[in-house]
Amino acid sequence: MSFDLSAPVLVLNANFEPIHVCNIRRAIGLIVSEKATMVLDGRGIIRTVRQEFPAPSIIRLSRMIKRPRPVVKLNKHEIFRRDNYTCQYCGIRPARPTLDHVVPRRLGGKHTWENLVTACPACNHKKGGRTPEQVNMTLLRKPVRPPASAKYRFGRYLNRFEEWSEFIEGW
Repeated sequence: MSFDLSAPVLVLNANFEPIHVCNIRRAIGLIVSEKATMVLDGRGIIRTVRQEFPAPSIIRLSRMIKRPRPVVKLNKHEIFRRDNYTCQYCGIRPARPTLDHVVPRRLGGKHTWENLVTACPACNHKKGGRTPEQVNMTLLRKPVRPPASAKYRFGRYLNRFEEWSEFIEGW
């Protein structure tokens, strides 16, 4: 059986907290070097010239890694993801969403989670460089910073890898 060695593998800290997603190649390297142990396989067998390895789905680091609290970085993709790729003015899911500053930058609006929303090109054009109140537009939801929870950070993988849910849900 041939494998895609770039397939995602969930990496758990020593206390079972989800901290990262790496690829199968990196996960096998961590397991072979005894820096991690396999928690869940089920993707089959990887055969090399000398050995066979079960293809991991979830690994756990052998030692606890201390790291700063995770934060969701402010970027275009994350704004779209937070807003579920839906225009926050009219509610449609455009094929090519755009970013909109609720309070335009020329009027002192900042480039922050609370001032950026997803908009369809038509609504973005209609609003232009004005505030929503000036053009009688209302937001469907108030924009806020998304949570840095494991469910939000790794949630995009859950529809493809359901076996990860029990390790992600509790964090």
